[in-house]
Amino acid sequence: MSVITEIRIPSDNFELGQILSLEHASVIELETLVPSGDVTVPLFWVYEPVGNGFLEAVDRYPTVKSVTEVDVFEDRTLVRLDWDASQDHLFQCILANEGQILAAIGSPEGWNFEIRFPDREALSHCKTCCDDAHISLEMTRIYNPTDPDVGPWYGLSEPQREALTLAVRMGYYDIPRGCTTAELANELGISDQAVTERLRRAIGTFGRYALLTPTAQTKSD
Repeated sequence: MSVITEIRIPSDNFELGQILSLEHASVIELETLVPSGDVTVPLFWVYEPVGNGFLEAVDRYPTVKSVTEVDVFEDRTLVRLDWDASQDHLFQCILANEGQILAAIGSPEGWNFEIRFPDREALSHCKTCCDDAHISLEMTRIYNPTDPDVGPWYGLSEPQREALTLAVRMGYYDIPRGCTTAELANELGISDQAVTERLRRAIGTFGRYALLTPTAQTKSD
């Protein structure tokens, strides 16, 4: 089963991050990747007014073939970048392991990517490839897409979802705790013991479907 990972990378660790300097923009967000011949050309939203300095700096980069403005608005500009991705080790590691970039956002602090891989082995190989290329890649989240047979809530029953949502909202998992199981029980109209058991089962179910390969199971309250 496919797996999706969210990763964080310093801008200077991969070529595209170096090309798209954030000195003249607060945020750069991937809009889409457009096939163009044998290459894939990215379209990026560049936030804040874009001056000629930004486009000229990008265009001077050796592997950039062209950079053009597609749409210009008051607070953002859609930019088309045609560049030779064969020199970008990050993209090569992703493509070599059948990764698909779902989202990418750059800020002065670094870039956040959301990438889908066919399985965890492919993800592991991509990580090794990045390590070998001296790319500092931090995985902030790894999860499997929801099994369509278990509905939209990672296999949680309605009572489990209600209890877990309430616990999060009332700060039960905060440090220090924002509420007790007795207070949750009072809100839900069930016993303290029932709340504890419902949360335990909810977390177990959520963990199996959100973090591991989903398997058939019977929902329980």
